Amino acid sequence: MTLLAPFPGVLQQDSSSGLSYRVMQPPPAQPRALVVLLHGVGGQETDLAELAAGMAPGVLVVLVRSRLQLGPDQFGWFRVAFTPEGPKITESEAEASRHALIRFVDHLQSQHGIEARRTVIAGFSQGGILSASVALSAPERVGGFAILSGRILPELEPRIAGREWLAHLRGFIGHGEKDRTLPLAWAQRSNSLLDDLGIPHVTRVYPVGHTLNPEMRADVLAWIEGLSGAA
Repeated sequence: MTLLAPFPGVLQQDSSSGLSYRVMQPPPAQPRALVVLLHGVGGQETDLAELAAGMAPGVLVVLVRSRLQLGPDQFGWFRVAFTPEGPKITESEAEASRHALIRFVDHLQSQHGIEARRTVIAGFSQGGILSASVALSAPERVGGFAILSGRILPELEPRIAGREWLAHLRGFIGHGEKDRTLPLAWAQRSNSLLDDLGIPHVTRVYPVGHTLNPEMRADVLAWIEGLSGAA
């Protein structure tokens, strides 16, 4: 019998958060871990299907679509303008997305009986930004987070939980050294902040631009498996 490769399921709607999402098929009967994946600005949930397909058996993988539509099949977690002084975000939209994702993760954990320590949230670009925002502001909901070609919002600083709440978290930072959308300095700032917060993490730099390349995918998949397998 030939087994089908994992593939995204039908688009579903979560009433608690208003978010749309797809579950990678076939889902495990009794998930040992949960991985929530977030797309970048101007993308959609299926953008991370290749990363999702590489997850180990037994992991429930959920691809989430933002509520903010920017164009046909284009979505974002918040609007952003790139200025000479740096990215300027619509903070109210970023906050709305952060709160919606916290509710969504809580719903998934309750629905499938998965503990927070066995939950990882990860994303590309703006999705990585929101992954960090959720983990650092609501660390009781996740065990780890990955920022792939993203950054940690300076606007998040007042909402970061106390060090005692962050102690269990683990992080992954992956970034292209040739990234012109979010230059490497953002990854270096994220690395320094996680150091200051006492959060153990892995930081890796790749010889690419603003993209999720095969090496980054392989590294974050190995990191997630190590984290969820040891949880």
